[in-house]
Amino acid sequence: MSELKVDKVSPRTGTYVSLNTVGSKNIIINGDMSLAQRSTSEASLTSTAYTYPTLDRWFFTRTADCGTWTMSQSTDVPSGYGFATSLKLDCTATASVSGASTDLRIIQKFEGQNLQYLKYGSANAQSTTLSFWVKSTKTGTFIAELNSKDTRSISKSYTVSVSNTWEYKTITFAGDVSGVIDNDNSEELQVIFWLVAGTTFTSGTLNTSWGSMTNANRAVGQVNIGDNTANDFLITGVQLEAGTTASDFEFLPYDVNLLRCQRYYNKYISSGSNIGASYNGSSGTFFVYFPTTMRATPTKSSTSGTSFYRFYRLSSYDDITSLGDNGGKKEYMSFSFATTSAGGTGGELSVRTGGVLEADAEL
Repeated sequence: MSELKVDKVSPRTGTYVSLNTVGSKNIIINGDMSLAQRSTSEASLTSTAYTYPTLDRWFFTRTADCGTWTMSQSTDVPSGYGFATSLKLDCTATASVSGASTDLRIIQKFEGQNLQYLKYGSANAQSTTLSFWVKSTKTGTFIAELNSKDTRSISKSYTVSVSNTWEYKTITFAGDVSGVIDNDNSEELQVIFWLVAGTTFTSGTLNTSWGSMTNANRAVGQVNIGDNTANDFLITGVQLEAGTTASDFEFLPYDVNLLRCQRYYNKYISSGSNIGASYNGSSGTFFVYFPTTMRATPTKSSTSGTSFYRFYRLSSYDDITSLGDNGGKKEYMSFSFATTSAGGTGGELSVRTGGVLEADAEL
């Protein structure tokens, strides 16, 4: 039998990364744009709104005068780098940028408890490096920003050099030695990609170091990608990691990526998906348990209409007109429903074609 002798065991050195998934270095969730639980495409995005239209974890905000857009999951990707999908914005009506506060942005938001290792608010605050692939019809200067609780921010510019061509970009942000990230499940940091910006956000000097957020300094130099209906903007391979160097994009297994997204949003839509339920002959209740604990107790919604749900009991069934909100926690949601016949204490509720149950705990 062989023997291994060790003279000394030294502590492990290096950057500690501990996020939603053990071993993940990428702060961004769904950076490869592979998950789109809500929808793979939404058209006519035009009025003032703050929403998650399509791809998981990617928040879309715009003002009414910044044009009309279609947001979709695209298969247009940089060739040979392992990506299958990208986020695409297609301008279908031009942005007038008539108001000073006009803006169009895509954003990802982060929980503070996942960012403690960045050591913000101390002399040891860690730098972060943002890397991504971008393809834009419109060339010129674009702005990426880190925003801390809408009180502190830092912005950096990057250049799209060639129209309609995939380009790889890296941007390094210093750590914030003054701004503290709270250790909780609330929104503490955003990464923002600016696409349209009015003078409210462009009339000052770009804030390339951390400081109190001044709107005039946030997006200085940003081009208007909404000035032509021929314009598209695509992005994928988005990674934000500790350190001053970009590493290769971290591809997570599909199921791991899905669980990370389901912490913030779950959508149940299927044909013939049966959920156990109990009833007393006139009303019933059922529980849907989430695949992972959600960030917070979610808001819930369900499709209404007799064609979407059916309750099977004994040898017959009832079509369900509507579902009532029967409460819930971070681990499950509960709905109530009315039945039309007596007998028995249990059965199964079928989510039929087009039926939807949603749980939303987004930041």
